[in-house]
Amino acid sequence: MIRFALTKFLGLAATLLVAAAITFAALDILPGDPARFILGINATPDAVAALREQLGLDAPALQRFFSWIGGMFVGDFGLSYTQGQPVGQLIAGRLGVTIPLTVIAMILSAGIGLPIGILAARRRGSFADTGLMVLAQLGVAIPNFWFGMLLVLLFSVTLRWLPPGGFVPWGENPFAAFASLILPSIALALPQAAILARVMRTALVDVQGSDYIRTARAKGLTLSEAVWKHGVRNAMLPVLTILGLQFAYLVAGTVIVENVFYLPGLGRLIFDAISARDLILVRSSVIILVLAVIGTMFLTDLAYAWVDPRLRSRKAE
Repeated sequence: MIRFALTKFLGLAATLLVAAAITFAALDILPGDPARFILGINATPDAVAALREQLGLDAPALQRFFSWIGGMFVGDFGLSYTQGQPVGQLIAGRLGVTIPLTVIAMILSAGIGLPIGILAARRRGSFADTGLMVLAQLGVAIPNFWFGMLLVLLFSVTLRWLPPGGFVPWGENPFAAFASLILPSIALALPQAAILARVMRTALVDVQGSDYIRTARAKGLTLSEAVWKHGVRNAMLPVLTILGLQFAYLVAGTVIVENVFYLPGLGRLIFDAISARDLILVRSSVIILVLAVIGTMFLTDLAYAWVDPRLRSRKAE
């Protein structure tokens, strides 16, 4: 298992380095000069040149790339072009919104999708199965930002139960902060719960016809007991992969949802940084998202290997 984990870690580290290079290159070739954007269109060429030198934009691209990568290894993400503050502090201040939002959405997605998928599989071919899968298909088709606006109209404008947007800091009022994340979490979780329900149903239906399920029933277990004791664990193999992908999608999806609900999270920070042409802030924020995605994939692979020991055995050969 240690060898398997080390192999995966080295592969993901190489992926992170490639992603950093692509992110740097993609942003570096975009039209527009951050120095001129900061100073305005009336700035003199000398003033623009002086600011470019101050920000380090006049250095060669490779030098700026390795300087950025080397700084990240020691926790130095550089200074924001527009705000003049350490990028690491700006990102850390926004993670207090994005991480709870993603975790709550993930819990809701699993808490809704898995039971629905199991129930549909147990009632395969029935009206309940058909109805649940129709609802799941609708959930997949609904964009989360549009669903978020519907939630605001219902629970904020009509019922006045929850705030329509904004965020109260955790240290000021934890209950108000949590309430601010309920609607955006539901908006993020619904499409993912629908996908998870369909995957869980398909996986569980497949294992119900397996030989080990028939053997368990021949030993006296009911179908429900055989499925819960033996089938669910094997059905979780594809579900684990989907869960890992969903967490990655939820992290990236906060960019849209945080802007819909006006939440001061990492997604809104990236949006504002792009608007202000603050390239170093955009690069570092995107790398944090990439790191979260890659880290999730790494943990998913470990969980997959733990559930299915044959996987790590094949990797070790």
